Amino acid sequence: MEYFDRHEGGERAIIVHLDIRQIQDPDDLSEFELLADSAGADRLALVTGSRSKPDAKYFVGSGKVEEIAELVREHDADIVLFNHSLSPSQERNIERLVQCRVLDRTGLILDIFAQRARTYEGKLQVELAQLNHLSTRLVRGWTHLERQRGGIGLRGPGETQLETDRRLLQARVNQLKTRLDKVKQTRAQGRARRQKSDVPTISLVGYTNSGKSTLFNRLVDENIYAADQLFATLDPTLRRLDWQGVGRVVLVDTVGFVRHLPHELVESFHATLEETLEADLLLHVIDSSSEDMHEQIQAVKDVLAEIDNDVPVLNVYNKIDLTGEPAHIGYASDGEPNRVYVSAQDNLGIEKLSLAVQQLLTGALTTFDLTLPYDAGQLKNTLYELGVILEESYDDTGHECLTIRLPSERLKQLLGQASLDPLDVLPLAQATLLMPVLEAFEQPDDDEPTMTETQERAFDEFNAP
Repeated sequence: MEYFDRHEGGERAIIVHLDIRQIQDPDDLSEFELLADSAGADRLALVTGSRSKPDAKYFVGSGKVEEIAELVREHDADIVLFNHSLSPSQERNIERLVQCRVLDRTGLILDIFAQRARTYEGKLQVELAQLNHLSTRLVRGWTHLERQRGGIGLRGPGETQLETDRRLLQARVNQLKTRLDKVKQTRAQGRARRQKSDVPTISLVGYTNSGKSTLFNRLVDENIYAADQLFATLDPTLRRLDWQGVGRVVLVDTVGFVRHLPHELVESFHATLEETLEADLLLHVIDSSSEDMHEQIQAVKDVLAEIDNDVPVLNVYNKIDLTGEPAHIGYASDGEPNRVYVSAQDNLGIEKLSLAVQQLLTGALTTFDLTLPYDAGQLKNTLYELGVILEESYDDTGHECLTIRLPSERLKQLLGQASLDPLDVLPLAQATLLMPVLEAFEQPDDDEPTMTETQERAFDEFNAP
């Protein structure tokens, strides 16, 4: 049986979307149309319908396939895009009738990723995902694949061209996996250096087109590519910045997720997604203006669950300029921030986001009145670098007085590094916050005076009801 030769490309597209009642979580049509636009397709016609379950041979049924074929001839279309996952046999059966290339949802997403890949690693990951997807579809799509190599001295059963191509494809897959393993080792070395230098990592994750790259640009004051389209960002971008109250951090902008993200992509992009797994905090950027916000949140959670993520997550509800929601921080029952409302486009609520991240990475914030000795210049410089100084003045003796806001444990650490006693630089009530609560067995004996009179007053005040 003869089959048509596949076209090498094409942008004139027919869109097919069915309401399958058997599928509880159907793919969204408007999102698929955005996917088609992002791939550069020129949408000529839309075919819709409804079925109780997919047809085994054509997915859409023989009558609907004839309708699609008629539209292909009428519009001289190059490709038919299905907003569904097709089996290899269904894809081939439809192609045979419509006489043009057929691409399902997975294939379309892979094509977009292929267009967006810019780095060496990104191109490797996309090619691996495409080959994994193609490996199940190397069957009778091209007529030359069924011919055996022959000739004088080479006749006989031999190896068909199809088998040869499969063998070469598998060899290329193995080669790509080897190269990605080296990339994985390089990333692991980079993470190890950051962990050794005690630099926290914050990763931006979220649904595609939720505004991650716009927020990334706002935070690092750069201009990486950001656009109102799906998968505008593919390759991860890392930048160092000084986060108020935290110090030096690494911010990572990652690839966007989508509902029913092809397993081939999750598998191939595991090296990139490991940046998410090794982060100290995830900022889940959410498009709060989307009608499908809750479905998009669940899609991101599904992908994070697939890669076994257990990193703390702060939900960042973006685009409040479109919803009218005021910029504010939301807190969980334990008092920790779990959501922030911002607008990266209009620079709203960014200071709230900085405060929430500071609390999650360093602990609850407390205001302290610090009186510095004359030789504490290094401590003052550190406090300035952290951006925690609220006010500064001088007392009657010429000592510098600072009003600062940061976690008590962090201040205790800084005072220890500067060899300063909290009782010497803080009011008595504030100094008690930095003192440990002693267990009964740690309490000194009455006849063993180990504390000064000032320290005893401090502990009495600290332990008072």
